[in-house]
Amino acid sequence: MAITSANQLELLQTAEAVAREKMIDPDLVIQAMEESLARAAKSRYGSDLDIRVKIDRKTGRATFARIRTVVEDEAVENHHAQLTVKQAKAYKSDPQIGDEIIDEVPPVDLGRIAAQSAKQVILQKVREAERDRQYDEFKDRKGSIINGVVKREEYGNIIVDIGRGEGILRRNEKIGRESYRPNDRIRAYIKDVRREARGPQVFLSRTDPQFMAELFKMEVPEIYDGIIEIKAVARDPGSRAKIAVISYDNSIDPVGACVGMRGSRVQAVVNELQGEKIDIIPWNQDQATFLVNALQPAEVSKVVIDEEAGKIEVVVPDEQLSLAIGRRGQNVRLASQLTALDIDIMTEADESARRQAEFAERTNLFMETLDIDEMMAQLLVSEGFTNLEEVAYVDPEELLSIDGFDEDTAAELQARARDHLEEANRKALESARALGLEDSLANFEGLTPQMLEALAKDGIKTLEDFATCADWELAGGWTTVNGQRVKDEGVLEKFDVSLEEAQHLVMTARVMLGWVDPTELETAEEKEETEGEA
Repeated sequence: MAITSANQLELLQTAEAVAREKMIDPDLVIQAMEESLARAAKSRYGSDLDIRVKIDRKTGRATFARIRTVVEDEAVENHHAQLTVKQAKAYKSDPQIGDEIIDEVPPVDLGRIAAQSAKQVILQKVREAERDRQYDEFKDRKGSIINGVVKREEYGNIIVDIGRGEGILRRNEKIGRESYRPNDRIRAYIKDVRREARGPQVFLSRTDPQFMAELFKMEVPEIYDGIIEIKAVARDPGSRAKIAVISYDNSIDPVGACVGMRGSRVQAVVNELQGEKIDIIPWNQDQATFLVNALQPAEVSKVVIDEEAGKIEVVVPDEQLSLAIGRRGQNVRLASQLTALDIDIMTEADESARRQAEFAERTNLFMETLDIDEMMAQLLVSEGFTNLEEVAYVDPEELLSIDGFDEDTAAELQARARDHLEEANRKALESARALGLEDSLANFEGLTPQMLEALAKDGIKTLEDFATCADWELAGGWTTVNGQRVKDEGVLEKFDVSLEEAQHLVMTARVMLGWVDPTELETAEEKEETEGEA
């Protein structure tokens, strides 16, 4: 197939037709044609030659040109595509390094194989341009809802026509067992838009929590206007969901606005989500209040929050336990997702039994260590004393405030507590030294003998060993593995050492060893304080 004047106009018409069909720039199609013709010419004239093709955008005339670049004598690597300055003088009066010598060559006659190869190049370039166009169009629509038409199903995945492109709804992004047929209309959430080597680039979802949030935004004008804000969403797709909302206008009830007149607004969302039951919950800045709301319809008697561990204990009446947990743990699981806390639910009977066990344990501790009778030990526990340190170093006035305690009794109790603590400290330090504890760590301020013993048992025996520790290795922490929170036990965790305290101790040790410049440490602390205030 030679490109003659008879089919030059047809070449431009073909490029425009392809561009119109694929909705891309006609110039991109012509560039693909130029590249394919250049490749065919190289197979005809030789692959070492630099052959370039230029198609006139008005006439369709294809010009084939051989390009040779002027280089220094010792830089010539390809005699077919490069010339020395001396050789270039035959074509140009004053050639310079980098100049290009252009010679027009006769158009090639494309054989069957060359024509097929040219066709493949054009198709590949058109597909690349089509993918780029689709990516550019949808990248800014990520996080929004789109309407489409089902085209086909591939291995359980749904290919959706979304206008000027295609999207894919994967099998695990469908709600329950919903199925679709070709030409069915579908509404989905644009979860991600990525550049892919092949296949769809727009990834859709109907199970993402934000899909429900966007549906509410469409149905509730107050959310769209920003008067009501969706603070959190938790879903068990196709079964049940919880959504937390807050109103910035005191005259508007956020829950009532989302429910709508006779439930019209929420029902529209429920119908789209295949009958998914939705609990609309008022958001509250107070975690305990918010959690009580999130566990509805169950009633909550008591809430205990452990902020450091990110856990929360909820006490419910015995008859409310199954309702609070929900079917297969659904209610408490959704409440946990909504509040971003690990929730432990117990009945009032369980909580009472635990309190009694703690009371008995502390009573026995005081009876054994202070050599007092049960009644006196129970009085100490009832007044809130939990350990010997509190008894030993508390203001004597607090002990005197307990019924039946006089000055002599208070002084004797504090003396016994201090004696027991000193003896325990001595034994702990001896044990630590027997394990190999060195003076550099033993004399480090901020660590008790019991802490030193625990460190030595864990192989931390020198100040250098201590300085290499991470704060979470000492204080413990939580790590998320496969979506589950996993506890990391800390060496000093049983001594109630916080992450901040552990970090301060480690950094102090590093400063003492000269590993860290104290001025840099002060600057970092000032920066943290400034950020905290902000």
